[in-house]
Amino acid sequence: MADLSFTIDALVHGSGKDREGAITANGETIRYSVPATMGGKGVGMSPETLLLGAVTACYSLTLLYYLQRKRLAVTELAIKTEGIVTGHPQNDRYARIIVNPTVHGGERARLEEYRAAAVEARDNCFIGQTVAAGQVAYEVGTVEIIAHPIEQQAISGARATN
Repeated sequence: MADLSFTIDALVHGSGKDREGAITANGETIRYSVPATMGGKGVGMSPETLLLGAVTACYSLTLLYYLQRKRLAVTELAIKTEGIVTGHPQNDRYARIIVNPTVHGGERARLEEYRAAAVEARDNCFIGQTVAAGQVAYEVGTVEIIAHPIEQQAISGARATN
């Protein structure tokens, strides 16, 4: 089996609770900041909602796969995801993530089969399972320094005169 690699570029600026940034991947850019509910700017998404977005995206694709594989009628899925953060403001951590799927075009008489598929999707969505199990190594790679443009000009000018 081959390893897959995914990359996101981020650029952040500001100070205190006014920090904000943008992440870019595959030509798409999303702005983010500390959420207003935590005293931040509330610009764009927050890291908290971005994590929920990753779980929701994986779960929704996995659930649609299982519904189709089990030949359960579905024209569209809507997923409402809620994340419960505890310990604010000193020890913030996600305590729970709850996915609430709504199946459009489903068959009410087969509700228990839909519920079983929803649980199976939760158990097999690898992003959700990774978050739940805490099984990802979280490392710091290469750290680089780029001088401030004014400092860089002074450094370059000093080299030129030497």
